[in-house]
Amino acid sequence: MASNTKQVTHDFPPFFNVYKDGTIERYLNTVYVPPGLDTATGVQSKDVVVSPETGVKARIFIPKIDGSAQKLPLLVHYHGGAFSIASAFDTNGTNYLTSLVSHGNIIAVSIDYRLAPEHPLPIAYDDSWAALQWVATHSNGSGPEPWLNKYADLERVFLEGESAGANIAHQVAVRAGGTGLAGLKITGVLAVHPFFGVKQHDALYKYVCPSSDLDDDPNLNPEVDPNLKKMACKRVLVCVAENDELRDRGGAYYGTLAKSEWRGRVELYETLDGDHCFHMFSDPNTEKVKHLVKKMVDFIYQ
Repeated sequence: MASNTKQVTHDFPPFFNVYKDGTIERYLNTVYVPPGLDTATGVQSKDVVVSPETGVKARIFIPKIDGSAQKLPLLVHYHGGAFSIASAFDTNGTNYLTSLVSHGNIIAVSIDYRLAPEHPLPIAYDDSWAALQWVATHSNGSGPEPWLNKYADLERVFLEGESAGANIAHQVAVRAGGTGLAGLKITGVLAVHPFFGVKQHDALYKYVCPSSDLDDDPNLNPEVDPNLKKMACKRVLVCVAENDELRDRGGAYYGTLAKSEWRGRVELYETLDGDHCFHMFSDPNTEKVKHLVKKMVDFIYQ
């Protein structure tokens, strides 16, 4: 029989389990990919510290620059993984954003927020909000990161994420509308296969966010959020996938926005025969991924 210290008290596959002694073990190890030049696309990336106090970092991606002084739209990306796995520096995210930045001719900043359960929610939300505030410090061209000062158009900022990252992007947009954020303009939100309230995930969410009231939690259920109408952007693209178990919740999120008092425009895009976050785990040259990326780029430039 296993010792007390190796007894599992909570198990949330495929994300993590918790042992009786408090040890947390993740099912998947994040594979770190160093930043640099992607020779196939000309996209460059670098890692920066967003907050020395919390240790939050980010990875910045810029496309191949042709010498033009024109500034490019900025995409702020929040990765998925049930708030508990993955990273802004892993293989999947790096490959995906390299492709998106190259095809879209945009700048991207991927936020490496602190993970639950070691850092329970709302820490990921707060880190993500603080990161957007950090981005806003570049509005006058004298922020701490030269690439953002030189290349990013802070009048065209898009918040984007997949799964839990889409949830974060939504919440950051709502917070920006409620509290205000000088220095940038959030033009749109791209919510890809968004994670909100689904009964089979409630136990997981309750564990990573012990303070949550679940159905009455506006972070989990936007329909009960009194600040939804204040969401900062004017456009939202909700992307769902036919075979995704969260598809219906993504559709419900679209419906919530469409009937709310928020005075923006929401669009729903579905990938047929697609699985949850397929674009993060597939070759970026597959037709399904290329179609999704094109839709996202079209949304940014419309």
